[in-house]
Amino acid sequence: MEEKDVTEAKQNSTNRECILNLVRKKGKLLEWADDSLKNDEEIVKTAIENDAEAIEFASSKLKDNKKIMLLAIKNAPWTACYASERLKADREVILESVKTYGQTLYFASEELRDDEEIVKTAVANKGLILKYASLRLRDNEEIAKIAIEQDKRAIHYVSERLKNKIKEEN
Repeated sequence: MEEKDVTEAKQNSTNRECILNLVRKKGKLLEWADDSLKNDEEIVKTAIENDAEAIEFASSKLKDNKKIMLLAIKNAPWTACYASERLKADREVILESVKTYGQTLYFASEELRDDEEIVKTAVANKGLILKYASLRLRDNEEIAKIAIEQDKRAIHYVSERLKNKIKEEN
């Protein structure tokens, strides 16, 4: 049996005021809104203010809106995975997410996987994410040290040169 609010959202999917009121109480009801309303900035903003995970149901256009994505990331940093490709290459967006959710490095552009500050920040809270850093940064002693201190298993992802150096030191 379907929840009452889901049924209401489905039956009123094109009714802007109804959807706005529904997402105000339960953001993920955005899923049942008409596509035109998933592209309505006020409705999407209201939905993610209630539940940042509602960004999943926003239009592609709004997933490419930096202000909207930063709002979602502020409350649920992992939602950066829903960002447009352009925003996955945006330094500010990715840095904001990796501050508390290192796994975002996986979704970051190749260029940002080679950004020292972003990679340091990511591995500081998820050492194993070093696996997705550029080869150049996997050979960076400071980054390797941070990653290994966070999670000893990160040693598997450092460069061969650093693995050998660490073995010699121990």
